Amino acid sequence: MTENPTERPDVSTLSYEQARAELINVVQRLEAGGATLEESLELWERGEQLAQRCQAWLDGAQAKLDAAKARREETPTSAAPSEDGTAHA
Repeated sequence: MTENPTERPDVSTLSYEQARAELINVVQRLEAGGATLEESLELWERGEQLAQRCQAWLDGAQAKLDAAKARREETPTSAAPSEDGTAHA
């Protein structure tokens, strides 16, 4: 492997987009073959970390959406419009 593992950013500091892009690169490198067993294991481990980081971002986004949806459902709606489009209490 040509990259020094210490030169790669800590996975916990990566945005979703950064982690996803690096994960795609890792998968492509593994699929291409040609790496030594040691290099392949390092790539696999990095890929696992990146996948976990992406999943954490997605889980966080889902939690935010769920919270926003719950708040919206808890908020009393104003008078619903009637068929003629006017609101009635």
